[in-house]
Amino acid sequence: MSSNKIQAIRGMEDILPDASPLWEKLEDACREVFRQYGYRNIRTPIVEPTALFVRGIGEVTDIVEKEMYTFDDRNGESLTLRPEATAGIVRAAIEHNLLYNGPMRVWTAGAMFRYERPQKGRQREFHQYDVEALGFEGPDVDAEQIVMLARLWKALGIGPLELHVNSIGDAADRQAHREKLITWFTKHAELLDEDAKRRLHSNPLRILDSKNPAMQEMIEGAPRLLDHLGEGASRHFEETKRLLSEAGVAFTVNPRLVRGMDYYNRTVFEWISDRIGAQSTIAGGGRYDGLFAMLGGKPTPACGFGIGMVRTLLTMQAFGGSAAQEPDAFVVHAGEAASREAWRVGERLRDAGLSCVLGAGGSFKSQMKKADASGARFAIILGDDEVAAGKLTVKPLRGGGEQALLTPEEAVSRLRGAS
Repeated sequence: MSSNKIQAIRGMEDILPDASPLWEKLEDACREVFRQYGYRNIRTPIVEPTALFVRGIGEVTDIVEKEMYTFDDRNGESLTLRPEATAGIVRAAIEHNLLYNGPMRVWTAGAMFRYERPQKGRQREFHQYDVEALGFEGPDVDAEQIVMLARLWKALGIGPLELHVNSIGDAADRQAHREKLITWFTKHAELLDEDAKRRLHSNPLRILDSKNPAMQEMIEGAPRLLDHLGEGASRHFEETKRLLSEAGVAFTVNPRLVRGMDYYNRTVFEWISDRIGAQSTIAGGGRYDGLFAMLGGKPTPACGFGIGMVRTLLTMQAFGGSAAQEPDAFVVHAGEAASREAWRVGERLRDAGLSCVLGAGGSFKSQMKKADASGARFAIILGDDEVAAGKLTVKPLRGGGEQALLTPEEAVSRLRGAS
């Protein structure tokens, strides 16, 4: 084997044909559920100005400090492969004045990029569905998005999943809480790791998200923002919880839940699967009322979430989900006349809404082996006798049944009746 063989970049995986049907099942379900709630598709560039993410996500975050794929283009402009989708959608909304006629619900899907240590459920190129409600202020939209996700999980046949919710308050609430955190962490400075020490005065809220086992007990004792919410944020959170309860969506209030971007405020939430290992959050998001102004737009309320597609697929598999994509028929043929007729038969089946694969030559025996391996429900056999009679031999390959010599119309009816 040549040592010059080129392989995929570490953390960036091929999605092969056998895996694609389950992806398509997830994609179809997302599109349909989002449509039911009035969300429309938007598509933004994969590459954005680096400043968009520095300003939007926050300079003192793991994403900006350690994980972004950033490079200078030939004009010396700093560009970044998008590490998340929300900032790009808000940039597009500002640039194109999308909210001129009122609030808008949108979704997008695609690849995001973060330079992390690859592991199960976490790759450097990862795929997300991103859903945003732009211009909506009330807690009804926060609850709507969570309930919409509950409907999606039901459509995919996964669950029960854990839902964690929290409120991180408004800017004034967080500023007051920030001072309390600095006091607390300074008091326990000997327990802080290097990351925590660096963030102590720049972004102490991020310390709460540390996974360092040596710090967990100390973090657990830190002041809780949830206990010191202002009246507006408190009322918003109580109403969100009431709406979720009315909708029959069970949840746990997790006072330590924060998100990895600075733009969040008030409601934050995560859906968690206990079947896929350490990277267990399959969807998460919340409200980000300050992001429009941070990116140069008019102050605009907004709420959104992201779905990790690979983690959701792993959860679907853990709950026994599959999405086989076998053809309805495999056309086996031998001889020049049969080969020409096979083309016409294949198109006739497709006109009837059926899927079929044409054999690519070889003996009847070898083609029948390929027909069986294809997973097709039926083999359509064409030889000299069938061509002369204007008929087809239909042979069931799955689930029993008798082989029969049928007219093309009868063959279509039989295949459609079995579908």
